Amino acid sequence: MEIITSSTMLKPVYSAPHPLLGEKVQLTVFDRAALDVFVPVVVAYPAPTPSNEAIKEGLLRAVAPYPHLAGRLAGDHRGRRFLHVNNEGVLVVEATVSSNLADLLAYGGMATDVHGQYHTLPEENAGEALLQIKLNRCKCGGLVVGVSYHHQTADGVAMNNFFITWETAVRQGKDFVAPTPFLDRATTAMSRRMPAPVFDHRSIEFKSGESRGCTRERGDIVSMAKIKDVRVHLTAEFLAELRARVGGRCSMFQCLLAHVWKKITAARGLKPEEFTQVKVAVNCRGRAKPPAPMDFFGNMVLWAFPRLQVRDVLNWSYGAVVGAIRDAVARIDGEYIQSFVDFGTLADANGEELVATAAAGTTLCPDAEVDTWLGFRYHQLDFGTGPPCAFQPPDLPIEGLMVFVPSCTAGGGVDLFMAVAEDHVESFEKICYSLDDDLLTSSRM
Repeated sequence: MEIITSSTMLKPVYSAPHPLLGEKVQLTVFDRAALDVFVPVVVAYPAPTPSNEAIKEGLLRAVAPYPHLAGRLAGDHRGRRFLHVNNEGVLVVEATVSSNLADLLAYGGMATDVHGQYHTLPEENAGEALLQIKLNRCKCGGLVVGVSYHHQTADGVAMNNFFITWETAVRQGKDFVAPTPFLDRATTAMSRRMPAPVFDHRSIEFKSGESRGCTRERGDIVSMAKIKDVRVHLTAEFLAELRARVGGRCSMFQCLLAHVWKKITAARGLKPEEFTQVKVAVNCRGRAKPPAPMDFFGNMVLWAFPRLQVRDVLNWSYGAVVGAIRDAVARIDGEYIQSFVDFGTLADANGEELVATAAAGTTLCPDAEVDTWLGFRYHQLDFGTGPPCAFQPPDLPIEGLMVFVPSCTAGGGVDLFMAVAEDHVESFEKICYSLDDDLLTSSRM
């Protein structure tokens, strides 16, 4: 049972007005390519934990240099979205939970009851607090922190930087001086003097008649009741063996994606001649020309689409599949990013309404989509009494959507969270821990 004890809108107090206060910041083309949704995450801490007051005071100090988070989404006279930096505040909800933390975490309890751990996501995003925190105090003294933020405010890289600022502010208290992030969105989306897009962004990042978004065009719809959220823990030993199997220079993310792509493709039982692709998020800060500062707060992500025939995904070596992933990601280079920015400028000049590519229905099969949080610090978010004992990424309501996160377990490793069609779960779980390709063949029979 849960009891809400308070609901407060926290507003940073500035000794001198922040330069952006009162500004109406237009969304960049990167912001508009991001989904118009709130992203929820949940972290859990065993007792003892910092007080709610300490966490809220640290939050106020952390939000001050990130004024967009205390602003609101609004629309101009043409109906176009902008960020109104009006210091309306960050929503903080405090609640008590009658359960002990151990009971909440047992048997995947936090995963099954994750909706109750963050504030109910609003149906209409304009005018709502862009950052919403819920502090759930368990009977045992444990704490579950639910966070939701609006994706058009910032991408995962930017929010990771904010969370580091928040945890440090709580630990250091009043002596903490928050670093100033790079906030000039306009400079990250500057077109050439003569905009000249050379790629089909109207069909890739935004919706058009035909789209490269990862969705089956046959109109397949999977009932939500028939999609299961699967969690797979991959130990440090397994990851070392996987990297050795791939060989050569590659990132852990690329190794993991090659492995899961093989396994989910086999579990789905797809025809060998069918094509399958994965939508891969790519941080563009260091790839743009000139590069953007890594502490830029906003959105600067585009997507790569490695695409292969099913027979190749299953029969190629791990190294070859990693190579296909690497080649696709490499195509998101300075030229591609500039083309995307130029496209956005021309769309604005023509008054076009840009709608981000999103999955139609509830299934991506035969395709998939991946987000990696391996470089983020959610599993280490320490408010002064140690890192979390459990972490839950956003809900996965679309079949084929996967998230890689560092594990909170003492032994480390990686946790894979993936939405899998009920009919494919048994097969996927049977082979997901194996590096033997012969199991892929048997799973298709």
